[in-house]
Amino acid sequence: MSDEIEMGPIDYLVVEWPKESPPTGDAFPYLVDLVDRGIVRILDLAFVEKDQDGNVLALEVTDFDGDGYNDLAVFEGASSGLISEEDRQEAGGVLEPGTAAAILVYENSWAAPFATA
Repeated sequence: MSDEIEMGPIDYLVVEWPKESPPTGDAFPYLVDLVDRGIVRILDLAFVEKDQDGNVLALEVTDFDGDGYNDLAVFEGASSGLISEEDRQEAGGVLEPGTAAAILVYENSWAAPFATA
């Protein structure tokens, strides 16, 4: 029996939006579907914003559609520690002032057997 951990390649994605027009959360069911089908595994999810002065700040986002419910509850615990403050600052550095972004780190679990072999 092998002690190797089968793991797929790790990628990240930064999705930017204007602060005055936040996302509605419509894309999250598609991400959940990818997780449910074992195509990806969410390792970390963080949010940042860049104010008009160019400062990059951590952002706490839970209710995208304003209905009072945490739209991100399904991702609770997706905090592996892979996204550092330095990573947040670097991602925020490319944002336009007055915007926010989600930083998503995920494993391509579909590729784990191939990558391990």
